[in-house]
Amino acid sequence: MQLASGQKLLFIGDSITDSDRSKPEGEGLFHALGRGYVSFVDGLLQATYPELAIRVVNKGTSGHTVRDLKARWQEDVIEQRPDWLSIMIGINDVWRQYDTPYITDYHIYIDEYEATLRELISEAQSIVPNIILMTPFYIEPNEQDAMRATMDQYGAVVKALGAELSLPVVDTQAAFNKALAHIYPATLAWDRVHPGAGGHLLLAKAFLKEVGFVWDR
Repeated sequence: MQLASGQKLLFIGDSITDSDRSKPEGEGLFHALGRGYVSFVDGLLQATYPELAIRVVNKGTSGHTVRDLKARWQEDVIEQRPDWLSIMIGINDVWRQYDTPYITDYHIYIDEYEATLRELISEAQSIVPNIILMTPFYIEPNEQDAMRATMDQYGAVVKALGAELSLPVVDTQAAFNKALAHIYPATLAWDRVHPGAGGHLLLAKAFLKEVGFVWDR
């Protein structure tokens, strides 16, 4: 596996990452890492690679967009100086365009999304040795659905940035698509955005696969 002994792994994003983590610091005891994929990653690392003593930190904040990440990037990423950084953002950037279509102040259109994400990655690369990008997703199998189609466009931005900057990308939409071939969307997420345990485990598996996690050891 790519993670090495004693390294610090920081996850940043929106409510999917947050998942009721402790504030202001998302690490420690009593569900401090939340109840989502970050906590599953931490638990699986402890159970499978206890000798590595990987320190996992959750800096997800519910409702946030890439614009919000920019406002807290210095404190929540740069000053943390992690060895590994996972970035998953974009769901609210798209969602606000659909659930509050008249409040355009909340909308993060794709040009701002790409420019801001590029800027944040560039800042982080100066101090973070390893960065992993995770695409935003919408748990809807119909690719013609308006929000799903827009989310795919934002996911394509993440993939393009990953290719351009030689960074690994976890295609979370592709992972959900495999499950959606067999499971109705509401089973995974009642609002097609906030997954239950199965969806969060799916995200944890997709992330761990990217870092070379070996399950049977």
